[in-house]
Amino acid sequence: MTEEVGRLDRGDGVELAWRRQAGRGPGVIFLGGFNSDMTGSKAEDLSAFCAARGQAFLRFDYSGHGASGGRFVDGTIGRWAADAEAVLDALTEGPQILIGSSMGGWISLLLALRRGLRSRSADGAERESQAQGWRLAGLIGIAAAPDFTARIEEALPPGPRAAIERDGVWHRPSAYGDPYPITRALLEDGRRHLLLHAPVPVAAPVRLLQGQQDPDVPWDTALRIAAAIAGPDVQVTLVKDGDHRLSRPQDLALLRRTLAALLGEDGG
Repeated sequence: MTEEVGRLDRGDGVELAWRRQAGRGPGVIFLGGFNSDMTGSKAEDLSAFCAARGQAFLRFDYSGHGASGGRFVDGTIGRWAADAEAVLDALTEGPQILIGSSMGGWISLLLALRRGLRSRSADGAERESQAQGWRLAGLIGIAAAPDFTARIEEALPPGPRAAIERDGVWHRPSAYGDPYPITRALLEDGRRHLLLHAPVPVAAPVRLLQGQQDPDVPWDTALRIAAAIAGPDVQVTLVKDGDHRLSRPQDLALLRRTLAALLGEDGG
């Protein structure tokens, strides 16, 4: 299946890179993690999986990530969530399954709150909100990391905390490559988007995949997310020897089976 490649001006001159495959619905959308991009192993595997089944698939890079414009240090959770919503609004329509990895899981939940709520009509019946354009059909979180900025902030040693206060940024060492910047703006904006302190009124099916050897996201985060989501159709799968990326062949197979089940098909 041919993949369409393009760029979307988010409205301020910053262009967001995206790749899209046409196909049947519900569409599948991959939202990457913090300091990641749309060419990683999970995104590539999902692209091939959807292409083989004729399923619509979309992936993109947030501003400051991958092939998109903008600077990473200017990004915040709210900014990247707005990037995601702009891409989805411009390039999709109808039911969509969001697949969010790490930070992408947080952003997926923020988007789900906008498109997956239930409302009560005049006759007292509950109905799912269906805004114009795309709407939420399901959500898969892979080591979903809502509120991770709060965990970073709470664990800051005195030196990095002072650097952020003084310079507005601290470069945090990473097990996955070069140190990456943690900015004051990221932490302050993160406080405005915290989710796990209150019920999360999402009605669509939610599936959470979480490695128990994840050094970045405590595995009980998946249980906290499941407890917070108000909808009844929530399942958590714990991978006892799984790490944060969940990108081994067996992890990718689990992701494919999970998506296939949401699509009403057998995995492969």
